[in-house]
Amino acid sequence: MKTPLDHLTNKLYMLLINGIGLTIFFVFGAFTFNNLSDWVLGYALIGANLLLTHFRIQMPPEGNSMSMDSAVYLACLFYFDIQIALSVLFYTSIIQFIYERKTAWWVHLYNFSIYSIMIYSSYFVFQWTNGSVGNIHLDSLYSYVIALTWYFMINALLIMLYFVTYEKKNNAIKMFKGMTRGTIESYVSTLILAIVLVLLFQSEPFFGLMLFVGLALILSFAFKQHFKLYKDAARKANIDQLTGLFNHGYTKELLDKVFRESKENHKPLSIAFIDIDDFKKYNNGNGHLKGDKLLEELGKQLGKSVKDTGYSIGRFSGEEFVFILPDTTAETASSFIDCLRKTVNDTYYDGVELLPYGCLSFSAGIAQLHPEIVTPSELLSKAAQAMSYAKMQGKNNTHIFGNEIEEDRLEAPIEEIEQQLNILLAKDIYTYRHSKRVYKYAVEFSQLLDLKDQERKQLILGALIHDIGKVEVPREIINKQGKLDYHEWEIIKKHVTWGHEIVSSNKKFESIAPLVELHHERFDGKGYPHGLSGQEIPKLARILCVIDSFDAMTTERPYQRTKSFPEAIAELKACAGSQFDKDIVEPFVRYIESTYPLTTETVDVL
Repeated sequence: MKTPLDHLTNKLYMLLINGIGLTIFFVFGAFTFNNLSDWVLGYALIGANLLLTHFRIQMPPEGNSMSMDSAVYLACLFYFDIQIALSVLFYTSIIQFIYERKTAWWVHLYNFSIYSIMIYSSYFVFQWTNGSVGNIHLDSLYSYVIALTWYFMINALLIMLYFVTYEKKNNAIKMFKGMTRGTIESYVSTLILAIVLVLLFQSEPFFGLMLFVGLALILSFAFKQHFKLYKDAARKANIDQLTGLFNHGYTKELLDKVFRESKENHKPLSIAFIDIDDFKKYNNGNGHLKGDKLLEELGKQLGKSVKDTGYSIGRFSGEEFVFILPDTTAETASSFIDCLRKTVNDTYYDGVELLPYGCLSFSAGIAQLHPEIVTPSELLSKAAQAMSYAKMQGKNNTHIFGNEIEEDRLEAPIEEIEQQLNILLAKDIYTYRHSKRVYKYAVEFSQLLDLKDQERKQLILGALIHDIGKVEVPREIINKQGKLDYHEWEIIKKHVTWGHEIVSSNKKFESIAPLVELHHERFDGKGYPHGLSGQEIPKLARILCVIDSFDAMTTERPYQRTKSFPEAIAELKACAGSQFDKDIVEPFVRYIESTYPLTTETVDVL
């Protein structure tokens, strides 16, 4: 973070450089050329310089380019004198200042001053090493080489000092390494071109200059075409052809780079590993061609979600994708992925009617970089483990690695209840997954409540099995496509009574039978099956009612748009005191907001 002292130091540095640059120009440069012939030559040199500055030679990597204007300045220095070189620089800078008005004035002045210092110091070194202005003298070729080397060193040094005074020192060192990497060849080319231009000046100054500029422009266009081909080839090598996202190899390469940078800079980094739910079922029912079409459309949607975010996404394999989220904590990453998951739930894809909920969903695992994680593969592995855990919790979930429920602490017959719950798996997968999610919320939320151990245990087990009575609901009603009629709805409501009977048949579970029977009772007395109200409803049943309703609102339901977490929280608050016990809604909202921090906006991918 930059401090006021950094800003002051930078301003003093800029003031010093600009002062030196302007002094050099006023002492050694001139506003005019000596005679008409020099004016004509000056116009030609200024015009050539502007063309060479505008048509820069693009070079890989992207953003790197080389201008041949330095070759013109050095040629002027070697063949004419420093006054001509500085005058050409002055008028070139004035025209660029007028033409590039969007660039800050101080940037133009700083560039002019740097060039002035580079030209003057190179001229001084050239003279000091016995270089002679005028025709090329091969016996003093070393003078040209030393002058060019000095020109390069001054350039690199002044720019590095700018970053030293403006940013942290390590950034300046990186900047210097970036400048020097691969630029030796560029400066050798500049020296050779400057000498070539001097030789052309010796024979035909105007024709030579025109020839030089013409060749430079041809080179610029040729390099532009080659660079375009290079970018196309690089893009094809890194892109998955089906989804348009990064492919497996490039995703790993990018992760290595971001992982290393995050480690060096001590910045947060999160990885999201996502896997489409029931994709095999979609493929088997619709065919692989349609499966490919689904991946293509989803790829576009996922790619759009990271646009302008600084995040990256790649197709890792089959129906698996990996998000790389630099400068992002696990909680923020979870919020982003959860919003995206809701958006995918609410997007229609051709053929999704065959999926369990009639909508597309995915399960996601999040892992954040911690000091003990030493390799990108380890981080990726933890995200994949979290994704598998999300699958086990009923799919269409986002789970952060390390937040797994410690089931052993429950000291309860979880396995026995799981067997009961598995009955639902074959008949009603929606209720099965819903029960797993409600169970997870109950485990987490119960830790924040003032409950006795036995109460907490009852709440957790009751959450897991609260809808077991739906095994008695006829399959045609459970799986009905469309709105239920009055008769069908009355049958659905009986699931609480049937669930109570099922649970009560085993003495081990008698204590959770009231939860199963009463979790649809409303605080205002408008619930079922008994129409109890207020404190007549057991506390644990009132808690389960809130959790159950929240999950129902925020996860996929056939033919109903799901609510985002903020929307569901707003609904809970609106119904506090009527449908729900407000004394339970308040801590539950605090729990959701602290455990699953969310933005108020959905991911714009539609």
